[in-house]
Amino acid sequence: MFIRQLNYLITLAREQHFARAAERCNVTQPALSSAIRNLETELGLVIVRRDRRFLGFTEEGERVLGWARQTIAALDHMRQDASTARVLTGTIRIGVIPTTIPIVGSLVAPCCEQHPMIRYSVRSLSSAAILRQLDDYELDIGFTYLDDDTQAGFEVLPLYRERYVLTSPKGSGEGACLGVRRWNAVGALQFGLLDSSMQNRQVINAAFRRAGVQPKVVLEADSLLTLISNVRHAQLHTVLPHSVLSVMDHTDQVAVTSLEPELTREIGLITRDLPSRPPLVSALWEVAKHLDLQESFDTFLDRSQAVARASMNA
Repeated sequence: MFIRQLNYLITLAREQHFARAAERCNVTQPALSSAIRNLETELGLVIVRRDRRFLGFTEEGERVLGWARQTIAALDHMRQDASTARVLTGTIRIGVIPTTIPIVGSLVAPCCEQHPMIRYSVRSLSSAAILRQLDDYELDIGFTYLDDDTQAGFEVLPLYRERYVLTSPKGSGEGACLGVRRWNAVGALQFGLLDSSMQNRQVINAAFRRAGVQPKVVLEADSLLTLISNVRHAQLHTVLPHSVLSVMDHTDQVAVTSLEPELTREIGLITRDLPSRPPLVSALWEVAKHLDLQESFDTFLDRSQAVARASMNA
């Protein structure tokens, strides 16, 4: 019953609503409320602030919630570890920044081959949300930017350095036939870029500011697929990480141009720094260590530019 109470508490924190939390836990609302009250009685403190509805957690309740998350996570890891004598099963919860969504399969596919019974839950999140959900034991692994703030207190596995490239409609005159463009030479183009709240967009904005350019942004989106579609069909330009090229058909109606000065960001995996890595996390981690994503993505960039040059010369 104690474990069930902790699960109720964690679900209530996530849903912020008694009825929704009860529905998630497949119990009635009175049953969930009663279980949490019993936990408060057992611990001798008030955990939840309430009148007729959920108002949040008390200061003591926030501390109990933190221990509850750690306890449930440790229990899950114990179950995983016990299962390693047989076959690894369970679900890895992965938080990915939007620019890595297209290539997360590069991690999942080889892990599926080695551990066919593992399942994967992939969530598109901001880098800040990934850190927060790792801290709250709501994620197992983050696939995100690596910088000093991100790496502090986490175990880190660098995977590749993404290179930002100008992606244009074929035949626009801004394609790979021109070789390399400087940031201050593309400010007059019409751009589609990711939403300004996203870190990718903030990095691109900073590059334009350093070049003394205010880009003409006529479309903002929250997905790379939308941007690519508008390059093909709306004759817009965008700036993408070169890793995305690895999942694009080279017959796509786009051309790729390198930008100078080159803008790069380091990408990798992060997870909670624990004395013993949970078995499911360790399985994906070990697979990722043996991937050479940098060479793969750099090769696709070279190939994309070669295809565009050959098309122009034909």
